[in-house]
Amino acid sequence: MVHPLIDAETLRQALESETPPLVLDCRVRLGDPLAGAALWRQAHVPGSLHLDLDRDLSGPADGPGGRHPLPTQSDFAASLQRLGVSPQQPLVVVDDTSGQLAAARAWWMLSIWAGHPHVRLLDGGLGAWEEIAGDWEVGEAAPREPSSWQPEFDTSGIVSLNELVASEVLKVDARAGERFRGEVEPLDPRAGHIPGAVSRPCSLNLDEHGRFKPAEALDRELPQADSIVAYCGSGVTACHNLLAYRLAGRPLPRLYVGSWSEWSSDPALPAEVGPSASPSPD
Repeated sequence: MVHPLIDAETLRQALESETPPLVLDCRVRLGDPLAGAALWRQAHVPGSLHLDLDRDLSGPADGPGGRHPLPTQSDFAASLQRLGVSPQQPLVVVDDTSGQLAAARAWWMLSIWAGHPHVRLLDGGLGAWEEIAGDWEVGEAAPREPSSWQPEFDTSGIVSLNELVASEVLKVDARAGERFRGEVEPLDPRAGHIPGAVSRPCSLNLDEHGRFKPAEALDRELPQADSIVAYCGSGVTACHNLLAYRLAGRPLPRLYVGSWSEWSSDPALPAEVGPSASPSPD
């Protein structure tokens, strides 16, 4: 199993090697679907391609599944083929937000769902690349030869709304504490959290430098249970917690992709406000 993180200096050396990885730039700005690609064109890691949260990492948000439902398997395979992704070439996913949240979603979709054997996330994101004075490229990248990869998707790590309603699993919420407690809700129909859930804001996975904490610290801090489902607002930041569980050497929780955006849109489903019933870092 490949380690899911790569540091900036190791990435620079890998890009200068005879077998460089393909870097997928996942930058996004919520509320502006064109911003991520525009930022990538302004400056990006040499040879990288843009992997878009709305176009490539999500399906249409016009039905069930929340604000960022998964694309269909055929649509995601088509995106990967368009970008020339194949299991023979290592991948590195990057973005520039605190915690590399869209990149964490890409890591989960590529590695866990689609089964690519060699996916790593740039620890510290593009800020770490700047710190080592890494090279930048401007403008559109040269077209790549499309691939013919047909991933064998593994759906065992996904839980549906109906399954979650009927289960007794521990639900771990990756949103900020104030959203979990229902003090604010800037995006979704109702405030609060899924009843019985515990709060683990994904920001707690990082140290003061914006890097992931050591495995021992993550193992000590992450909520424990025999069966865990990770969720957040729309199935993006929950993937950051999933990556933290992988780094800690723990069994990987399943992902509720619809997350609070789907749950809160059904007025028949209950919501809780206030802190977790059981102790959890918050």
